[in-house]
Amino acid sequence: MDFLQDNCYNPDHNLSVVSMRPYSGIANIRRFDGRRPIGETGMDRLQAMEVFTKVVELNSFSRAAEALGLPPASATTIIQKLESRLNVRLMNRTTRKLKLTPEGAEYYETCVRVLAAIEEGEHAVVGSGKGPRGKLRIDMPGSLGKIIVVPQIASFRAMYPDIDLMIGFSDRDVDLVEDSVDCAIRVGPLQDSSLVARKLGSTDIITAASPAYLERHGVPRSLADLDGHTTVHYFSSRSGRTLDLTFVGADGTSEIKMRGSLAFNDAEAHVLAGVDGAGIIQAPRHIAHAHLASGALVEVLPQLRPRAKSISAVFPQSRHVAPKVRVFVDWVAGLFSECPMLGGGVVAERAAANHPMTASLPVARRVATDERAIELAA
Repeated sequence: MDFLQDNCYNPDHNLSVVSMRPYSGIANIRRFDGRRPIGETGMDRLQAMEVFTKVVELNSFSRAAEALGLPPASATTIIQKLESRLNVRLMNRTTRKLKLTPEGAEYYETCVRVLAAIEEGEHAVVGSGKGPRGKLRIDMPGSLGKIIVVPQIASFRAMYPDIDLMIGFSDRDVDLVEDSVDCAIRVGPLQDSSLVARKLGSTDIITAASPAYLERHGVPRSLADLDGHTTVHYFSSRSGRTLDLTFVGADGTSEIKMRGSLAFNDAEAHVLAGVDGAGIIQAPRHIAHAHLASGALVEVLPQLRPRAKSISAVFPQSRHVAPKVRVFVDWVAGLFSECPMLGGGVVAERAAANHPMTASLPVARRVATDERAIELAA
């Protein structure tokens, strides 16, 4: 049975004397500050914090009200009362955008921490003796998800059956707060400095082409040999910029602009075009892994392999890392550490060494990743 503590002020002890009685909801809880009641329910305060947080995340009063199942105008009223009680303006409103004041930004971080702690506490009580639970929304590049994560996802489901997973695939950097994503897995340098990251591993970047293409155009053995070759370009979904080919050798890093009339913003399609003989490609090794192993792609210039790209899990800086998020990230970290496709170039080097076109080329030297991520405490 649920109970509520009745707070009765005792002047002799300057303490609250409590008695227990059944109650029908948390909305009946009233907070006291010494001798003076605050004059609003604890639920009122929590609701105001929840509404304020949702307004910030969705950048809209009406959408926040809809998301929380409230009447359309109620979010505006609640925030106005909140600002009046705090005696401070939390956000500046225009017809198109809401912008937090410095005080509003500080209060938002406080609200996120408080609400996350409450949610975790509720889950701990409801699920006492059980594992993490609840809906977990993850975003990751499609190639990592389809090639590495999804084929093993049954093992995670077996360990944590009470976690409802929603996994989105995207090569663009989603807004974790606005899109209500608990955690994202990203490859390469992190663009958003407001995020906290945990490094999960790294993936080599290989330069490769199909045997048919190399038969027609020859095998490049130096950067100078690339002048007579064609590339399949990859362009960023975020910026629209076409990426040059990058090589790292004894003289440092070189960026090479190559001719090519075909470009993709999808990593898997980019690799498939290379398999089809459209030109030289540069791609993460885990995407090209199966094609390298089968001989459909052959690595070239392995001695000039670019720096590996880090793979990181990222979280909003102000957000408490819930147990359901932590166990998923731990599981992915273990999965990546055991994955041969992320294991240091062995498959690519073996395939290149055994292929008649590239058997005489120098073996690639290992190059450390140049991206760093903030490690979360275990």
